Amino acid sequence: MLFFHKPGIVNVRMIITEEKILSNIDKVQKMINPNSKKQIVQLDEDAFFKDLIDSIKTYLIEYPKKKNFPAGVYRAAYGLVEYATNQFEENTKKIETLIRQREKNINVANNLKGLLDSVENKEKDWKSKVKQSTSVLSEDIIQALVVVGKAKNKKTDNYNDAIKLIKARISNLETNLHIEIDMERIEDKSKALSYIGIEIAEALKGIPAPVEDEKTQVIEQVEENEYLAQTRFEVKPSLWQRIKTSKLVRTIAYICKVKVVLQLPALPEGRGEN
Repeated sequence: MLFFHKPGIVNVRMIITEEKILSNIDKVQKMINPNSKKQIVQLDEDAFFKDLIDSIKTYLIEYPKKKNFPAGVYRAAYGLVEYATNQFEENTKKIETLIRQREKNINVANNLKGLLDSVENKEKDWKSKVKQSTSVLSEDIIQALVVVGKAKNKKTDNYNDAIKLIKARISNLETNLHIEIDMERIEDKSKALSYIGIEIAEALKGIPAPVEDEKTQVIEQVEENEYLAQTRFEVKPSLWQRIKTSKLVRTIAYICKVKVVLQLPALPEGRGEN
């Protein structure tokens, strides 16, 4: 809950609250820092993280005189959204890289299946096929293929061990377990990042951006038309556009098969946008 005093009275509680909100913003930023040892992973299970976001959002929404909103808090909140958006975009790139790697692994698995058949059936060109695959397959698999190809007796331990190794590698390439784990981990982080971008961005759109003069001092917006114009958030509209076009649904929900699809609220539009 926010506490406000009448104009003209020193607002001690608001000063404390402002400092607290700045501290909360800093805590959130540290939690989503990719270099942090303790990052947000499970959004749905992290009540502390949600409480921090809720405190920031409540402060932004319930502040009584938006024209006099603390510039420091505004910049910190805006910076948090921008930072979260940047991190989300980086996660999207990582997801796309993992998807390409998964597709590559599946192709390698299919080729390895065909190569194993060629080696087992002692096809005339099996040696050349194995040699051509040295740049794609690991040395242990190449050696196992050679063992299978040269084996005169399929009942030996060496032959069976080689077959098991190759089939296990095919299975690993097809399931892509490590990639799926990485994608799920990134998905969880992206949920938290998008939660910040959506919740804080939505609250910020009703606050006029602080305008600074040449001496970088904040100038109060007095005219009503200027205030209304600022509430539409003309400053840096590209940030909001990036949030809307960050492929949240297509890249995270669809590709990663997210069970819970976030419902995106209407975000502030920059001027000239559709």
